[in-house]
Formats: sequence, structure tokens, C-alpha cells
Amino acid sequence: MEVLGIDVGGSGIKGAIVNTETGAFKGERFRLPTPEKAKPEAVGDVISELVAHFSYKGIVGVGFPSVVIGGVVYTAANISENWLKLNAAELIKKKTGCPAIMINDADAAGVAEMKFGAGREFTSHGVVLMLTLGTGIGSAIFTNGVLLPNTEFGHMKIRGKDAEHRSSDAVRQIKELSWKSWAKRLQEVISAYEALLWPDLIIVGGGVSKESKRFLPMIKTRAKIVPAELLNQAGIVGAAVFASQQTG
Repeated sequence: MEVLGIDVGGSGIKGAIVNTETGAFKGERFRLPTPEKAKPEAVGDVISELVAHFSYKGIVGVGFPSVVIGGVVYTAANISENWLKLNAAELIKKKTGCPAIMINDADAAGVAEMKFGAGREFTSHGVVLMLTLGTGIGSAIFTNGVLLPNTEFGHMKIRGKDAEHRSSDAVRQIKELSWKSWAKRLQEVISAYEALLWPDLIIVGGGVSKESKRFLPMIKTRAKIVPAELLNQAGIVGAAVFASQQTG
């Protein structure tokens, strides 16, 4: 099955047509800048441009940086608050003419890694924690291959602050932290997650995962900890796969 997967990020909205059986892209990925303040109408217009670029007609899978339940947006940590309680799936359908299946962006990345990447040996057993390190800290958790949707471990309090306000990749860049200093902050966060969840595998994704050799060896965990294999393609692939799963 071929599905258009779209990944809505803080700086870019990316899409590609995905073969959901292999995880491969059909043609090139296409990216447009995320509109300033990421308000609903503007983001909907960009998604419509993406759909038109591919001359696509069919179901669309959309990875979105929010808790999303039944297509409705419930959090807005890194997007406009105008999204709150909005039915994003309906907005996108109105803009594109395509039925839209929404999924939290970190959940989408996790779906992709579980099917095609670092988590594929854990699809029938064990607990897998997926972390996406970027503007914030996204999370996805799987038990015996089954997703528990919309976990928000990036907002867990560490020393009185949201974990993502201490240890996201954006914090590393803004504060100009060395890899060693940032790894120390990340260690504290991951140790707290381990103490609560006791995962068998931790997958570290997000844009910074391509630099994993610079920081991951400094993180000590009980669980096996590995970089994501699909890197920045994971959100697109996972959104497409999730959409295909919801439509049978």
C-alpha cells in the first residue's frame, strides 16, 4: 500500500509517498517551511501544497507535535494555542480533499522504528521507549509491540522544570552546551525514565540522532540504548504506516 506520510515539525513540514510494506519512499521527500507561529489555517495551507506537489489522492497520515485523540489536538507546547480542541483531521481534509489520520509525531517515529528500524526485534516482546530529541523531547512507548499513544514524558518534572526544558537538543544549541555537558543533563532525564518504566530497549531519535556517537556512549543505562535507524525519515514513514493500519 502506498500512503502519503507528512511530518509536521517546528521548522519544516515534510512529506513523501511511502510503501507501507517496505518503508521505502516512492520518489523524493518534499519539504516546506513551517509557517511562523504555526497557526492552523497556515499549516493546513502548507499541507495542502504538499498534497498538491505529489498530485496525491488518498488517505494522508500526519505526524503532529501534540497529543492527538480522534483527530482532535489537546496540547500545544510548541505550536499555536489556536490548535487546542481543534479537529485537525477535519481541517486537513477540508484543505486537501484527502481523509487524514493524525498521530503524535514521536509516536509516528516509534511506529516506524518498531516496524523497520531499531525496534523490529521487539515487536512481540519487551518494553521499548522511543525518545525524539529536538525542539522538545518526544516519547513513545511500546509493550509487546503495542503502542501506548500520547505519552508526554518530555513534560515530566526534573528539578522543577520540564525535562525538555533542561535536556532537549534545542536547549543544547541555545545554551551552547558541550556534548559532555549536555550528555550529563540527558543522563539525568533518561535515568528518571528508566526508574519509572524499566524498558528493555531505549531508541534515541530526532535530528540529533545522526550525531549519536558524540553523546550516546556517555549515557549509562540498564536497558540497551541505541540510535534510531531511520533518522529524520521516521516521522514520515510512521505516519504513513499508522494511517494504513487504521484503514485496514
